[in-house]
Amino acid sequence: MSELDLKENLKKFSHIDTCPIRNVISKFSSKWALLVLCVLAENGTTRFNAIAKALPDISPKVLTDTLRTLESLGLVSRTIYPEVPPKVDYTLTEKAQTLMPIIYDMVNWVREQY
Repeated sequence: MSELDLKENLKKFSHIDTCPIRNVISKFSSKWALLVLCVLAENGTTRFNAIAKALPDISPKVLTDTLRTLESLGLVSRTIYPEVPPKVDYTLTEKAQTLMPIIYDMVNWVREQY
């Protein structure tokens, strides 16, 4: 590979807005995002408190922020029921369901390698 080709190849990683790796990391840089997705994938529609119990070391604020981020990315759907106290359910969207096999492949790779 020539030096010119190498420079061209490396350019895609230097552009902050369009770098494919940076875009993936920015979506899932929180350790909680993947864990929340896995909890929802394994349990289906789940209430906030059940997610919190499944991940006892996450604070309510961080869980709320993580769910909001995943919702803004179109990966989690939130349903609010008009009850007192309010009941809120979370579920994976179709988009997230297409992502889960990739996440499980990464988990399996780590298990096999380490």
